Amino acid sequence: MTQPRADRPLLPGATLGVMGGGQLGRMFVHAAQALGYRTAVLDPDPDSPAGLVSHRHIQADYLDPVGLALLADVADAVTTEFENVPAQSLRVLAERRPVAPAGDAVAICQDRADEKAHFSRAGVPCAPHAVIRTEADLAAVPAGLLPGILKTARMGYDGKGQARVNDAAELAAAWQRLGRVACVLEQRLPLLRELSVIVARGADGQLVNFPVQQNLHRDGILAVTEVPAPDVSPQLAQQAVQCAAAIAAELGYVGVLCVEFFVLADDDGGEPRLVANEMAPRPHNSGHYTLNACDISQFELQVRAMTGLPLAPPRLHSCCVMLNLLGDLWLRDGGSTQVTPPWEQVLALPGAHLHLYGKADARPGRKMGHLTLTGPNAEAARDTALRAAALLGLPGF
Repeated sequence: MTQPRADRPLLPGATLGVMGGGQLGRMFVHAAQALGYRTAVLDPDPDSPAGLVSHRHIQADYLDPVGLALLADVADAVTTEFENVPAQSLRVLAERRPVAPAGDAVAICQDRADEKAHFSRAGVPCAPHAVIRTEADLAAVPAGLLPGILKTARMGYDGKGQARVNDAAELAAAWQRLGRVACVLEQRLPLLRELSVIVARGADGQLVNFPVQQNLHRDGILAVTEVPAPDVSPQLAQQAVQCAAAIAAELGYVGVLCVEFFVLADDDGGEPRLVANEMAPRPHNSGHYTLNACDISQFELQVRAMTGLPLAPPRLHSCCVMLNLLGDLWLRDGGSTQVTPPWEQVLALPGAHLHLYGKADARPGRKMGHLTLTGPNAEAARDTALRAAALLGLPGF
């Protein structure tokens, strides 16, 4: 099968495959189905959120050759919903079907060391860091990188696989606790705030972007996203978009890509500056607000990019605040009692849009859904979001 092109797209009626059955896959499936595509999900979980709503669910491991062959049989093109799907599986699928993003691009996103090297190739600054794979690497860490944050090179997300270290002794102990696996030590920086930019890039190089998003994390997990970003100048926002575009172009990327940035205080009191933190080769938690606040969602752009349909620039039509809903909301008395959050009161708020992901079991830190509060202006959206947070027992922001 030939690759989709801008002048010969894969049209509605075709079947789109997705590796992974979580909430991102579920929202991708909904977007694809709204455009008239059939869908097929490969995921080992019989109750995966995406598998439950897809036309076809292939219950198989991500490395299972029989499952991969079946997905290639039924799907006309394939994408992924999370960055830790085996890159080799995407390469295998690409021998028979168009795959976007490509396995090589996903592989870079799976390794923090490779990711930071890619940022440098794209001309985008990142935090000063050192790669630690051996005892010799550990001994050679420059003193100027401490205090720092030690992160596993692979598989860490939502604050997992990380340790804050203040000196060489703590660094050595943390590396031991993390299993002496390959790690990246990042210098701890004077962080003002966190941003993210979501871009979509087609096979022809066309690129569009959503507005810059300002994010608040708690315990390493995204808690709040505000759009427009309230504390970001137009100049800094433009720089963030340009950096994300350069990163995507250097990858030859096709699909939706999210780049997360740190905004740093300038040591001499000048303008804040940006460094890239990490990237995700898929739609992102911080972009879920696009379902309700934009005329085209990040998931529709994922469909358009992988099929070669036009990438119309998305428009933000409503100011908004998005609250991440974790399993803790459902748990009381140390987790021994499960309760239903006060959805009736929350949904009585103007501009409240609730999205639950179809996960049966609530667990601490598990992403169960999100709530987007839209308003005619940023102040109204924020005020409503604070009321919603109070109803749900969430901290203010």
